[in-house]
Parts: sequence; structure tokens; C-alpha cells
Amino acid sequence: MTHTDRSRRRFLRVAGAAGVAGLAGCAAEPVEDGPSDSAGGTSDDEVTTAGTTTGEPTAAMADTLVVATYPPFVDAPSTSPGAWLKEEFESAFDATLVYQTPDSELNYYIERAVQGVDFEADVYVGLDTGQLIDADGKRGEGQFTDPLFAEAGDAAGLDRVKEGLRFDPQNRVVPFDTGYVSLVWNATMDDGEFVAPETFEEAATAPYANDLIAQNPTTSSTGEAFMLHTVDAFGEDGFLDYWSRLQDNGVTVLGDWSSSYSAYLNEEAPMVVSYSTDQVFASAEGQDLDKHQIRFLNDQGYANPEGMARFAASDAPRLARRFMEFVLRPEIQAGIAQRNVAFPAITDAPLPDDYAQYAKEPAEAVTFTYDDLEANLSTWTDQWSRRFAGG
Repeated sequence: MTHTDRSRRRFLRVAGAAGVAGLAGCAAEPVEDGPSDSAGGTSDDEVTTAGTTTGEPTAAMADTLVVATYPPFVDAPSTSPGAWLKEEFESAFDATLVYQTPDSELNYYIERAVQGVDFEADVYVGLDTGQLIDADGKRGEGQFTDPLFAEAGDAAGLDRVKEGLRFDPQNRVVPFDTGYVSLVWNATMDDGEFVAPETFEEAATAPYANDLIAQNPTTSSTGEAFMLHTVDAFGEDGFLDYWSRLQDNGVTVLGDWSSSYSAYLNEEAPMVVSYSTDQVFASAEGQDLDKHQIRFLNDQGYANPEGMARFAASDAPRLARRFMEFVLRPEIQAGIAQRNVAFPAITDAPLPDDYAQYAKEPAEAVTFTYDDLEANLSTWTDQWSRRFAGG
């Protein structure tokens, strides 16, 4: 399964291309994955304590909810939703929210489950379909027997989740936001004459030779989404031939989103595979929006929903459920979407007009189901790697 491009918001902030100027407060300390013990497992003391923002809860904490997530979710209060969500939740409930942010993200908890080592987290925030398949695959291989996640049941707010975003057939994962992978293009290049193609077919033609930067689908979630969109567009028997045409047309394929976006900002090419919320960053920093145009090829965008799920071994199942229902409240959905630079998972989140202006949604969202990806994703990425990456 692929690595994730979770560093996107951090990269934009540091690069100054379209991030938020300055940091409001200090970043949360990440949870260290720590060294392995002598038996090859993870040590019990590798999750550090850092007040009430990250780390393990102490015995003195009553009604504590431990939320595990990827580091950028709590990386900086000015660009990430974590600190704001913690404050809102603790204001609404008589409880303390503690974050855990291991660098290896969900894999940290999967490995502990495989090794039979307990962990303290109650909820995981930031699951995508590939990660869920990874977790289920480990269990299916007999490496651990108890379920990693519990069913969500009939949690309040589930009925407002947009059609097509619920990607877990076992009803464990509740979507909380989504993004759309698209092309971002620079209308100032070619002396202001450049216009992005409108279709996949057009993107592989001579007028767009050497104009596209994409990501390797075996190492980048953005690249994986773009590859999957080509599978949808050309079929599992035709997508590799399409990539051959892209290759012949001079597509540049880099290892991750950060390196490809950096190359795009340096005007090494007028188009990059990225996200349809790019103008949100650009407008916040007063950037030239002509350099941050959005194109949905075939009028479609590949949807990458993020979800949350309660760990089956949680010591606070009721509080975990209340947290998930809280995240689905319209005002919380709007707050997370703006700070995570994504779209809400529900239909009635009250987003401001300027956000709706700059965050672009496609006429049609494309995505594969859990069952489709479980059965085919490894095959498709292996085929791509053997043909185009020498894998």
C-alpha cells in the first residue's frame, strides 16, 4: 500500500507558496514511534507524555479521550484543526482530549495489534480506504485476531454524510472530510497563453508535451488517486497504455506531493497533480490566482475521503462515540474543513462564502469502493511499477 502525503499543509506553510504566514502558538509534540524491543515488538514506554495535547493520559485524568491521528492534523494551530477541535470538544464536554501523533500513523497501531501489545488510544482520526484495507489485511493474514476497530452503529449525524463518501462496508469508519485530486495549472506560463487540457485524452497530446508533473502511485497517496482516476477513465485493461502515452508525452513523475509541487512552483512545468482546494491557500496569502487554476479532467475529481473510527479495545467507548458525533455537527464540520483545507463530509456545514469561492468541487466525483480496492489495488500499482518504475 502507498505512503501518504500528509506533509502537504506543512510544506505549503514552510515554502511560503500558499500557506499561512506565521505560526499562532507552538506546534504539538509528535508521539515518537520509539525503538523496537528485543523481541522485535514496540516498547511499552515509547509514547511520550506532553501535557494534555499529545501523549498518554495519566492516571489522574478523569474522562480522558485519547485521539490518534497523523501529525499534521495537530501540527500547528494556525494551519491544522487539531488544537481548535480539542478546545471545542473540551468546552462542550466535561472531558480532556489527548492527541497521539506517531510518525508511522495508523501503522503504529497495526504493528502493536500484530505484536499483541496494548495501546491507550480510543479513536483514530484520518483513516483512508487504503489504510483500512491494510489493517484488515493484517488481521486476515492471521497476524491478529481481535478486530482493530468497532462498528459505528447508528451514531447521530451519519444520515447527513454525503452519498458516496462512506467507504467502509462494515460500518466502522465515519467520514469527516474529503478532498478531490485534480490538476493545478499556471495560466501565466507561455507568456500567459497556457490553458490546461479539459480531458485525459487531450493531456496526452503533443500540445501538452512536458507540461505535466505527477506523483508515483506506489509512494504517494496523491499519485495513487490520479492513477486510480485513470483506471476509472480507461479501464483496468487500458490505463497502462494511457500512462505509456503520458510517458511518451514527457510527463514528469516524482516520488511525493511535496517534491512535485515544489517543482511546479519553480515553474518546471505548467501543470501538477494536486488538490482542488489549492486556491484556498493561494487566496489566504495574496498569491496570484492565475498561477493556481484548477482543472477537473473529464469534469471529474477523484475523491479521497478521510474517516474516523473507534478502536475496539477503547477504555472509553461512550466518550469515543460522543466525540465522533460531535465531529459530525455542522459547525464542527465547517471548522475542520476550513482548517484542514478540505470539504465537509456532511451536506449542511455552514462554510463562509469566500471558502466556497476558492474550494472547487467537480461536477462528478470518482472513487473506487473498498471491495474494488481490496481486490485490485495491489495488482494495479504493481503493474504500474513494473512498467514505469522498474519495480
